[in-house]
Amino acid sequence: MTHTICALGFLFFLSLDLVSARHIPRGCHSHTSGSGSNSTVDPLSGIITAGSAPLATITNSSSSSCFPSADFIMPSSVPSSTDGWWCSADTEYAFLGFSYEVTACQSTSQLNKEFADIKHTFGSRYVRLYGACDRDGFYDDIVEAAWEVGLGVHALIWFGFDGTDQWMTRRDSLVSSLTSNPKAKFVTRGVQFGSEPLFDNVLPHSELASQVESLKSELIGVGIPVTVSELAYGYQERGGAQDVLDAIDFINIHMLPFFSTNATCGSAAWPLVVNDTNWFIQHGDGKKMYFDENGWPSVTSPSVQPNSDLAQASVTNEEGYFSMLDSHCEDLKKGPQGGIGWFAHIYSDNQEPGYGIYNTAGKKKFPFKPRTRC
Repeated sequence: MTHTICALGFLFFLSLDLVSARHIPRGCHSHTSGSGSNSTVDPLSGIITAGSAPLATITNSSSSSCFPSADFIMPSSVPSSTDGWWCSADTEYAFLGFSYEVTACQSTSQLNKEFADIKHTFGSRYVRLYGACDRDGFYDDIVEAAWEVGLGVHALIWFGFDGTDQWMTRRDSLVSSLTSNPKAKFVTRGVQFGSEPLFDNVLPHSELASQVESLKSELIGVGIPVTVSELAYGYQERGGAQDVLDAIDFINIHMLPFFSTNATCGSAAWPLVVNDTNWFIQHGDGKKMYFDENGWPSVTSPSVQPNSDLAQASVTNEEGYFSMLDSHCEDLKKGPQGGIGWFAHIYSDNQEPGYGIYNTAGKKKFPFKPRTRC
């Protein structure tokens, strides 16, 4: 399918060429990238129409006195309220942190060590959970590690790929932790239904919207908003699933341009990023947006195959993709509610082969220090 790329100041229309990492079969030419370039793609300028849909519990705009800014000092005891706790939405753009796979049910010592690395080595503000650990009390371990180091968390209700209803137990367990652990509401930025429940046909979109509304009601007392972690294509192939977009509090977007039918190399992926971003801007009613499952693989595998003969999986292209995003910090800052924040998917190749910033030996695959503000 073909991209429709428009010129300055207009929306890019529906991108039906991005598919998930589980959609199988699927020389590199370059595009000019970076703010201030001569590129004909001006993806966000003039098209932002920020609506009146705030991200819940965002109250404080001072980066020096709000969580989880870099210089925020965690209190010695749990505050009585989240009033004034969270940083303003307009500070949450550029690089935010990592997707972090939890299927290994990491020990508390490993969580503490890796969360500290995520925070202090890379300047991260958040981790976005991926996968599931069904060990009793595991999310409480996440909360404790995040509290100790000063990281926020995008929690996840994992559906998985086996079509079972185990996600319901995971949902209920997470709700129990969020409503009983006194620290949970101070580190949990939001809860995601995921990953890619629309694309994977886990639930009809009307039922997914209903689940979102129900969970929002359960969490209203702790002020934790709810979203869905999904591809643009997952919405688009269901007529836009506007009921889901209307139900969620903020928009977590899977940005995986390697799987586009128009993909070439990571550094040239900006028009593909723009295309899907503008679809969400067009349909998202001004809600805050994040690229949560976001990256480019360094290797292929049976479940990670391109849909373009020109798409290249390599460390060079993985680095090129993130460098390209970083170079467009000023463009992404034009997004709704102060700009679009992005995560790197994923922390380590030990968590998901090919996507990690660290390789399986625990070494960085390339220099990685993207901007957290611009």
